[in-house]
Amino acid sequence: MEADSYTGHVLLVMAPMGSGKGTLERYAFAHFPELLFAVSCTTRQPRPGETDGQEYHFITRTAFEQKIENEEFLEWAEFGGNLYGTLKSELLTPLVNGQLILNEIELQGIEQIKELIPAANRTIVYIEAGEWTDLVNRALARAPMSPAELEKRRERYAHEVAAKPYADIVIDNRDGKLESAQAAFVAVIEDIYRTIKQAQR
Repeated sequence: MEADSYTGHVLLVMAPMGSGKGTLERYAFAHFPELLFAVSCTTRQPRPGETDGQEYHFITRTAFEQKIENEEFLEWAEFGGNLYGTLKSELLTPLVNGQLILNEIELQGIEQIKELIPAANRTIVYIEAGEWTDLVNRALARAPMSPAELEKRRERYAHEVAAKPYADIVIDNRDGKLESAQAAFVAVIEDIYRTIKQAQR
């Protein structure tokens, strides 16, 4: 598919663990039922409460590597021993159809996405949620974690924070700022929908 055929938009969300990303996304989907969610593939195990095909397509490493070989991914990356990837089918067809797609993205995938999707058709949002100590308290309140798991999460946090300079927009969702963060996220989406409408005229 040629980039000049894209009339839709991709909203790329980057955020550390415990940032409240899921809460903001659920709020957005409640306000914009037409908003699409690009379900990524991963080789990691589902966490409690996660459903295959909803948060992620949970697949084996062998299946993931087969998709790499078949060039099915728009971008993919490995982190913490697990593979994560965005399927071309989840983004490119909706882009041609003029739809808005929300996609969670890893830092390693940003450069690949930027090469394939023009700036006019993408917006990168980073969810700011404070220091590691703040986030680990949020995460532990949600589910217990072993010291080894916490160390992996800490390493990932350092990696995810490094993504902040790539963002077009930073939304502050530190403790006590949920309402303003929700309003800011909705405003971003409303602006994108206006852009899509203008592009389709």
